[in-house]
Amino acid sequence: MIFANLESLKIAIIVGPKGPSSGINSKTPTVFSCRPTQLPAKAGALPLPVLQRKWKGMENLMFVYCSCKVIWTVLVTILGYASSLPVGDDSICTAEELAKYRIIFIGKWSQTAFPKQYPLYRPPAQWSSLLGVTHSPDYSMWKKNEYASNGVRDFAEKGEAWALMKEIEEAGEKIQSVHGIFSAPAITSGTGQTSTELEVHPRHPLVSFVVRIVPSPDWFVGIDSLNLCEGDRWMDEVSVDLYPYDAGTDSGFTFSSPNFATIPQETVQEITCSSPSHPANSFYYPKLKILPPIAQVTMVKLKKSQLGLSAPYINLPAKSNEIIDSVSETPLDCEVSQWSSWGLCRGVCRETGTKIRTRFVLLQPANNGMPCPNLDEETPCEPENCV
Repeated sequence: MIFANLESLKIAIIVGPKGPSSGINSKTPTVFSCRPTQLPAKAGALPLPVLQRKWKGMENLMFVYCSCKVIWTVLVTILGYASSLPVGDDSICTAEELAKYRIIFIGKWSQTAFPKQYPLYRPPAQWSSLLGVTHSPDYSMWKKNEYASNGVRDFAEKGEAWALMKEIEEAGEKIQSVHGIFSAPAITSGTGQTSTELEVHPRHPLVSFVVRIVPSPDWFVGIDSLNLCEGDRWMDEVSVDLYPYDAGTDSGFTFSSPNFATIPQETVQEITCSSPSHPANSFYYPKLKILPPIAQVTMVKLKKSQLGLSAPYINLPAKSNEIIDSVSETPLDCEVSQWSSWGLCRGVCRETGTKIRTRFVLLQPANNGMPCPNLDEETPCEPENCV
């Protein structure tokens, strides 16, 4: 842009509505004036052409300065106006004041679905009590790919809930992020169900909980921040399949592994049929694409007529348009050890003898898995130490 007379340059910017921090009135245009003073009458001993060139350079610098000032003011105005816009309605729950739900936890940890190293005794497969919380987005009980808190560690490793409950209570007192704590009784077998009631509030519409897998090093199932609110309404029913998680605090591979702390601590990770990728892993099923769900949770909104009713166990009927899932059968192939070294050659001197090597079964097959191969093998040999 070229201006014929820089000495009389004026730039006027008329902006829209006043932003919260722009300091610009929408009714009065803001005028930025760039008026360089006139060339002094006495310019010293320098020749006039030199002074004119120097003065022209000063005029250009002042023009650049004024242009930058104008651009900066426009940016501040736009940002100020944008910051005054309301937050999207999708992030705000505008449902009725509160709602109550019955949460039903169903264990699906059967020997048919998870035959590998399935714990039958000392202790048999079972579930700890369920411990959960209703909260706002400011709080998180646990989160995948993040470090477990000390309370979650104690619960996942030993089933001790006191430290976790204290963490929840402290979060509620400090940032008012917790509406309530709920719990449900333990299940004394791998399959079965337990239930309890919980209450959610428009400012606290999220649900999180944990249930320990017993026995295990530090494995659990749970939900992280499930939102039961959809805009201006509470959802009537929600069902979620659950899969095992590793708290990242113990290094055991099997259900009955001894306590061996993970140092340094690792983040919470989902256990899959191929991760951890180790044959000793109790959930290692390399022929599967995904593990079958080890548990399921359903949350049903209670009507006002149902409030206060005690129902620790509920058999959920299948709806007419639903197909009841058949019991998952996970095929388990036989696993055997490495071959032993060859034994001594047996036979009559000067005749061909035989020697044998053996191996043993590490894991019996199940659910039409591949059967075990031969456990011994022999080969011809020449007898030794013959006279």
